[in-house]
Amino acid sequence: MRIEKLTDIISLQRSVEQANVDHLTTVRQVIEDVQKNGDEALFNYTEKWDGVKLSSLQVTKEEVEEAFASFDPQLIQDLEEAAANIRAFHAQQARQDIDFPLAKNSYIQYKISPLDAVGLYVPGGTAAYPSSVLMNAIPALVAGVNRVVIVSPPSKDGKLPASVLVAARIAGITEIYKVGGAQAIAALAYGTETIKAVDKITGPGNSYVALAKREVFGKVAIDMIAGPSEITVIADHTAFADEVAADLLAQAEHDRFASSVLITTSDRLAEQVAVEVEKQLLLLPREEIARASIENFGRIYIAESLEQAVEAVNDLAPEHLEIITEQPEELSKKIRHAGAIFIGRFSSEPVGDYFAGTNHVLPTNSTARFSSGLCVDDFVKKTSIVYYSEEMWQEQYPKIARLARLEQLEGHARSVESRSWDKGDSKND
Repeated sequence: MRIEKLTDIISLQRSVEQANVDHLTTVRQVIEDVQKNGDEALFNYTEKWDGVKLSSLQVTKEEVEEAFASFDPQLIQDLEEAAANIRAFHAQQARQDIDFPLAKNSYIQYKISPLDAVGLYVPGGTAAYPSSVLMNAIPALVAGVNRVVIVSPPSKDGKLPASVLVAARIAGITEIYKVGGAQAIAALAYGTETIKAVDKITGPGNSYVALAKREVFGKVAIDMIAGPSEITVIADHTAFADEVAADLLAQAEHDRFASSVLITTSDRLAEQVAVEVEKQLLLLPREEIARASIENFGRIYIAESLEQAVEAVNDLAPEHLEIITEQPEELSKKIRHAGAIFIGRFSSEPVGDYFAGTNHVLPTNSTARFSSGLCVDDFVKKTSIVYYSEEMWQEQYPKIARLARLEQLEGHARSVESRSWDKGDSKND
């Protein structure tokens, strides 16, 4: 890994796949085809791109039961415990309605309502991500969403990975479809003969999926346009080089465009981590991917002080931040911008990815400056309710009318003034 002195601004420009013009053209064609031809388009694209000819899109109850029966009992127990942790943490995020009384028997309220239906995209193909099922499904269910749907591309055998189906059963999701890519996003947004449209789409995917989510935004809501994974580690002389290197590679193995950054006050640690990264790369099953990430978007920066390191992190606003220093908790209080923060030697980022209970769907590409990770709030909507009594109206309407006329909206003024007191009891005689 390249070692550099830390300057005021860290710049690691990454080629964002989502900007690929050819991909965008394809995505738009797919969306139009699905809108026009429904299920037929889904079957055709699944055969073309996933290499499997399906007779049915929906996963059957028998397929789920078969997956569950064949799965490692220890892994089932692990997934169940992870799900319980995620559910317990997200339950604390649930909002309550707000009832705010006003004078003269009037009131305003803030009503929290779950979305009717959401679609969860779970990546597939060469890998399986049961953790994505839990992280997306559980907050939606905690929020009270009535219909939660999973879409995921099938393997060559025409099935979804057993781990995905097991996680879906543990989460409590029964409506699951074997379709991926931009066509799955289009189906969730516009509906087909088999797949009924939803109100919001969440979950990560490749560039085609990300572009499709952007294209259907407005017809449905989406969680975010996620970019490649990122980690920044702040470490001092107390950190162990082999552990830091492993943490950097844990993100690098995700994607060729992933970014792994170490900011340290220790010259010695910087040199040791660079050696360790190379040593561990040779033993990593996904070495080719991780090496491309490290060579292009991996950096080790030497900071003059931890204060300078914190300033750099707040500029970078990384998806994941680990703090491995003598007093990590104190340092964490100075961080303003990060998707998730992992404090201390034993809180490496995968703890949050899989088990602690926090959500691993997080903002990337420095969007942690203004956005947050997936949570229960993403699956509810808020409605304000206003009730004015006649007495309250009489007291307030002149003020409201004046403000309306200030903005030259005479119709607004007349609307509030039209509740005349001299109309008597007759309503529509």
